Amino acid sequence: MTEHSENHGSDEAASPAPAVSGAECDRLSLVIALAAIVLFTITASAILPHLVQAWKGHAAPPDVALTNALVLNVALIIFGWHRYRKLSAQLAEHRAAEAQMRRLAEIDHLTACLNRRSFAVAASAAMSGRNVADSPLAAIVIDLDNFKQVNDLNGHSAGDAVLKATARRIAALLPPNGLLSRLGGDEFVCLLPYRPAQPEAVDHFAARLIDTVSAPVQHRNLAIEVTMSIGIASTASLSAEECAAGDSQRLMHKADIAMYHAKRKGKNRFEWFEDAMESELRFRNELETGIRKGMANNEFVPFYEQQIDLETGELTGFEMLARWISPELGVIGPDIFIPIAEDMGVIAEMSETLMAQAFQDANEWDERLTLSVNISPVQMRDPWFAQKILKLLVTHRFAPQRLDIEITESCLHENVGLVRSMITSLRNQGVHISLDDFGTGYSSFSQLRSLPFDRLKIDRSFIGGLRHEDDSKQFVDAIVSMSRGLKLPVTAEGIEDETVRDVLRGMGSMKGQGYHYGMPEPADAVRQRLEKSGLMRTAGSERLPACDFHGAAADSRNEGAKAG
Repeated sequence: MTEHSENHGSDEAASPAPAVSGAECDRLSLVIALAAIVLFTITASAILPHLVQAWKGHAAPPDVALTNALVLNVALIIFGWHRYRKLSAQLAEHRAAEAQMRRLAEIDHLTACLNRRSFAVAASAAMSGRNVADSPLAAIVIDLDNFKQVNDLNGHSAGDAVLKATARRIAALLPPNGLLSRLGGDEFVCLLPYRPAQPEAVDHFAARLIDTVSAPVQHRNLAIEVTMSIGIASTASLSAEECAAGDSQRLMHKADIAMYHAKRKGKNRFEWFEDAMESELRFRNELETGIRKGMANNEFVPFYEQQIDLETGELTGFEMLARWISPELGVIGPDIFIPIAEDMGVIAEMSETLMAQAFQDANEWDERLTLSVNISPVQMRDPWFAQKILKLLVTHRFAPQRLDIEITESCLHENVGLVRSMITSLRNQGVHISLDDFGTGYSSFSQLRSLPFDRLKIDRSFIGGLRHEDDSKQFVDAIVSMSRGLKLPVTAEGIEDETVRDVLRGMGSMKGQGYHYGMPEPADAVRQRLEKSGLMRTAGSERLPACDFHGAAADSRNEGAKAG
C-alpha cells in the first residue's frame, strides 16, 4: 500500500508573513510616489511660469535650486511609480503562489481529491450548518480489497493508476453536493446527502460504486481488477450534541467500523453501521491484545481428540486441537481465536509452538499412535513451510511417519503448484498428508488424482446428517466409494452417537473421531488414558536416531529448492 498524500500544514502557516511585508512595501512606495507628485505640483506651479518666460526671453532664468528640485521630483515620481508597479506584480505572484499552496494543502496530489484534513473540516462544516434530521448525511468509507497485491505483483505505478481510476469513477457517480476524499493508501470516503425517507438511495449508490470500480483498469498491457469493501454510517446514528458540534470524526469512525465488518463478511460488499459492530470491534481488540499476551505467557496449549478404527474399535492416534487457556476468559476454542490470529499474522508462530509441544507429548505415546495436525491456509502460502515442519521434527526427534498434516480444500485454489511441491516434499520424508473437511470446498476429481494425498477426511456437517433420513447418507457413501477407487483411506469427523457409527461401519473400513469417543483432552488426561491402556512408550524403546532426521531435512531442503 502506497502513501501519497502529504501534510502541508507547516507551509500554510508560514506563508502569510511575506504577504504582510510585501503589502507594507507596496503601500510605502505608493505614498512616496504620491508625495513626489504633490511636491512636483507645488514646485512646478512656482517655477514653470518663470521657465516659460525665460525661454521666450522676457525674464531672467529661474533659480537653479528650484529647477533642480523640479527635476528631482520628476525622478522621484518615475522611481516611485516603477517601484509601485514592480511590488504590485510581486505581491500578485505571491498571492497566487499562496493560494496554490493552500489548495495543495487541501487536496491529495495523486487523485486530486480532498485529503483527510480538509475533508474533516468540510464535513464538520456541512454537518453543523444544516438540519441533519431533515437532511441527513451518509459517510461512505471505501477500502480497496487486496490492494497490496496490486503493488506487489504489478508495481507501484500500477497501484497509482488504480487509485486514480478509482477516484475518477467515484467522482463521476457522486452528486454535485457530495464530497470525496482520499484518506490515505487505498482508502476513500464520501459524504452524501440523502432524504430521510429514502435511505435506499445510499444503498443504490454503494451498489453502483461496487459495480463501477470493479471494472478492469487498463495500465500498459495489464488489465487490473479490484473489488471494494464499503462501510456506511449516517448522521442519524449520532447524538444531537455530536451533530450540532459537527463531529465528523465520530461519523467517519462508525463508517470505518462498518467497512471492516464488510471485509470480515467476505469483501466486495457494503454494510451499514450498527451499534453491535462497535461492541464486536471492541471485543475483537481485546481478543487481539489477549492473544499477544497469551502467546507470551504460553496460554495456548494442545488438546487431543481420539481417532478410532471403526471396524476394530482400537485407538489409532490423536488429532491435535488448539485451546486457549485464558485466565480472564477461561477455555476458548479455536473457532474463536484462529481466524483472528490469521488476520494478525501470528498464526504460523502459534502453530509451530503448538506442534513443538505436541511432538514432545506424542513422543511419550506408543509408536503405533499417530498425530494429526491441522494447518492454516495462511501457513500454506509460505514457500518454506515444509522445511519448517521438518526442522521441528528434527529438533524434537519425532518420527515423520507418525505425523499426519491436514490441509483444507481452500488451500488448493490459492496456489496449487506451491501446495503440490510442499506436499511432495513432506511425503518424500515420510509425513502423511490428509485433505481435511472434504465436501465443503471445490476439489475436483483431477486434483485428487494429481495431488499425492494419503487420506480424505469427510466433514462433520455430512456425518452429523447420517442420523436423519436425508441425502447425507448417499453423499457420504459416494465419497467413500470414490476414495475406494482412488485407494485413499477415509476418516469421518463428528461421530457423536452409536447410530452414526453403525451407519459408517456399514460403508466399509475407515477411521472415525468425535464426541462419541470422548471430548478433546489435555496432555495429562491423554497420558492417564494411555497408561491404563498400556499404550505409553516403554522405558526400553528408543526414538529414531537424530542423524536420520538431519538427512531427511537435508533431502527436503533439496527437494524444496528443486520445486522452487
